[in-house]
Amino acid sequence: MSSIYTKHRDLQIMEYKHFSHEHNLSMYQVQPGQQLRCSGCDKFCDKTIYACWQCNFFLHEHCGNATRYIKHPSHSSHYLILSPYPTYPSNCFLCNACGTNGSRFSYCCALCEVDLHVNCAFLPPKVAHKAHPHELVLNHTSETGVQNQVCKMCRKPLDSKHWSYECLVCANYGVHTLCATNEIKMGLYQMDDGSDIEPSDQGAPTTQPAASTGQQGSSDGQAQVKLTPMDYQILLHMGLDNGSSYV
Repeated sequence: MSSIYTKHRDLQIMEYKHFSHEHNLSMYQVQPGQQLRCSGCDKFCDKTIYACWQCNFFLHEHCGNATRYIKHPSHSSHYLILSPYPTYPSNCFLCNACGTNGSRFSYCCALCEVDLHVNCAFLPPKVAHKAHPHELVLNHTSETGVQNQVCKMCRKPLDSKHWSYECLVCANYGVHTLCATNEIKMGLYQMDDGSDIEPSDQGAPTTQPAASTGQQGSSDGQAQVKLTPMDYQILLHMGLDNGSSYV
């Protein structure tokens, strides 16, 4: 996002610009009892959010700061590009991770028809859950996933086409990603190879101060990410190249 300062009742307020919305956004602290739904993930907001009251457009901080493209271990052949809307005529997508529909932000590869909810894109590789004594490991692939099983937490069927968390100690112990992470906060998680998947570490942030150029580089603390010609063409095809400097 980009930012400017405005005056409101003698207070100086920082405003932000997000690539998915035409108006500037301001920071707002959600009050107890308020029900504001995030326009990025469609979940209710709490704590601090980005807000456009003119349009009732709201973003969690992590949705507003989700970066424009990431390299994800589940789809290493291409970058996944952050899209503010589904790329399909149906105006919805089916998340490859959790298997549920989405109609808001997604990380997608239009070439391969891979789509992930923003929250699913940053699922932790390992979790501990009070319902099971052992660590649960995220599995992206169906080849090694449990087959013809039910989730050991909700007792509903597990679809081998979608991701699951599995116990490497107990045979055939698998759970839905949503069941395993219902108490997990989105954040920084480290992969087994030591690499991180984190919005602020991959690509240019989407929420910048309104006065900023939005370009990335070592001078502003953002990591430089090299895009392949195919990745760049996908960005252009989706209309997501807003003049940022991709290197």
